[in-house]
Amino acid sequence: MPRKVDSRERREQLADALMRLAGARGLDGVSLRQVAAEAGVSTGMVQHYFRTKDEMMTFAFEMVTDRIRTRSQSATAPETPRELVRGLLLEILPLDEPRRLENHVVLAFLAYAAVKPSIATGSRKTAGGMRTFVADQLRAAGTGGADAERAAAGLLALVDGLGLQLLLRRCSEEDAIATLDHHLASLFGRP
Repeated sequence: MPRKVDSRERREQLADALMRLAGARGLDGVSLRQVAAEAGVSTGMVQHYFRTKDEMMTFAFEMVTDRIRTRSQSATAPETPRELVRGLLLEILPLDEPRRLENHVVLAFLAYAAVKPSIATGSRKTAGGMRTFVADQLRAAGTGGADAERAAAGLLALVDGLGLQLLLRRCSEEDAIATLDHHLASLFGRP
């Protein structure tokens, strides 16, 4: 009896192939055919799971955000709002090869969504959810006050910028973490 294929598992396999291609050469010229070759499957199989490149890119973006969320929640149990925020933000930064690949996909997706606003809905929802989470943690810590949303937006923008600096090798992982910790201390106080 043939093994039943898990649709989610197959879609993740194809999205992982897309991420490897994005990490190696960017997404501009990536086609469904190249993803099929990278995944070791037929183009027809890719088209069975993703009708369009937009659909595949959107799935890959959502998969990356799910992985970040899972990693930040499965880390050692944080005790304070500051530790929760720091844990999440460290999972976003490209501090190792898997996170560098994820950041390539996110950047490529955001650049693509900037010229195709119809696929940007998911990224706006994800960004809004993270901003709300960080703002809630600031309020829980008794900091941020009425400006908790702005402080959260600033902290997330800082991480976006640090991520880009890391991808371009303009700063070291140690410097990026020290910069993040400096800003967290300005919002939450010293640990």
